Amino acid sequence: MTSPSFSSSLLPSSSSCSLKLSTLVKKINLTVPNSENASIITDFYKYMQEKGSSENHQVNNLKVVMDFARFLGPITFYDVKERELIISFLNKKIKSTEDDPDKRWITTWNHYLNRIKLFSRWLYNYHIQHKGGVRENEEWITPDFCKIKPKQTKRISPYLESEIWERDELLTIVKYEPYARNKAILSLMWDLNCRTSKFNCWF
Repeated sequence: MTSPSFSSSLLPSSSSCSLKLSTLVKKINLTVPNSENASIITDFYKYMQEKGSSENHQVNNLKVVMDFARFLGPITFYDVKERELIISFLNKKIKSTEDDPDKRWITTWNHYLNRIKLFSRWLYNYHIQHKGGVRENEEWITPDFCKIKPKQTKRISPYLESEIWERDELLTIVKYEPYARNKAILSLMWDLNCRTSKFNCWF
């Protein structure tokens, strides 16, 4: 996926991010009420470490998954089979028009949805497979209960229609991009509806 050049001033300092990540990891067993979910989250953290995910990416994923685990209480991640349960959690991010006239909560709602989808894909395509002694699925699929559409916002886009890529245009660019890392970043931006201005949160 793709890697635009970034000014070093946009990148978070590794020391501050590391402190934040280490503090968050210590809170997994302290703040997640279900020990089985806490163990799964720890395995998810170890997986991201092994894959070399950026610390900000790890922090953003862990924050959402830990919040979801606290919402579930005694329910384990394995028992989440209904999309209504996920939507109920996401809807806690909705704010009133008085508190949020621009409906910025929609961005938060979609962000949490994308993180839960990512976690669920890891859980069912990698974690459960490995526990059963089976190789992970080569083509990761999204569980049916996670196939939830993101909310649309009526906020005016700062981009012209001609500046927005179509899917076919993206696939062409990814096809001819020589570096795997750049291919990954481009694909991730598309999958998560990411703006380049948000990249300093993940990389």
